[in-house]
Amino acid sequence: MYLQVAGRSVHAATGAMDIDRPEVADAPLVVLVHGAGMDRTVWSHQTRWLAHHGTRAVAVDLPGHGCSDGPALGSIAQLAVWLGEASDALGGPLHVVGHSMGSFIGLEAAATLGERVASLVVMGLGAAMPVHPDLQAAADLDDPLAADLMAGWMHGTDQKFGSNPTPGMSMTGTSRAVIETSPAGVLAADLALCAAYDGAVAAAAAITCPTTVILGTLDRMTPRRGAQPLVDALGRSGDRGTLVELATSGHAPMMEDPDAVRSALLRHLFPG
Repeated sequence: MYLQVAGRSVHAATGAMDIDRPEVADAPLVVLVHGAGMDRTVWSHQTRWLAHHGTRAVAVDLPGHGCSDGPALGSIAQLAVWLGEASDALGGPLHVVGHSMGSFIGLEAAATLGERVASLVVMGLGAAMPVHPDLQAAADLDDPLAADLMAGWMHGTDQKFGSNPTPGMSMTGTSRAVIETSPAGVLAADLALCAAYDGAVAAAAAITCPTTVILGTLDRMTPRRGAQPLVDALGRSGDRGTLVELATSGHAPMMEDPDAVRSALLRHLFPG
């Protein structure tokens, strides 16, 4: 589907289900937000499943990514404001599910947008997300090496040697292909804004909506220990949700262990 957000066309996947159908008018509106240099397709194991399990699922292409109009935005704060505008366009409030850069966007949005964010799920993140100089340098040059480095670092060992929930697909090959199709300059800008964002812990401490954190213990891009300040901050800020740790996942649990992520989403959206 396409929708208008702040005067620009935004492309989104809805699991081939109309989010305006009457039978789901009051169902949770779940917006899935991708990471740096990626697009809505990273949520392919969740979007359709959510759409058939009592929610209205919308996996968005952020501005300047995928099939959405550009330009790409230049900071996490700007992207959080954009998410609020998406909430208005969709008739929120939103249950935000974010990965990596999308998690930072979700944290900032949940801390600043009030009731427009009903709940939050984050995965593949740390309290900070510094970028390896080799990765940033390759991205700055739009060098295919950047996609190779990201695809190699973001997945756990099993996923590099044939294990993939989608039969016949290569986990690293799929990730590389998505990153390689990112518009020129977008990955570099995304990585830079992730590295520049220093508000994650403060945002986490300000959040009051229910929150679930999903962490892969094999994550090499944002190692598990780096997320602990966020986990601690979220635990001190009101009605907390859940910490889910996945022993066989790296940086992209929604791709590497989709069953576990879907189960966590179901528990989060429909507690009890």
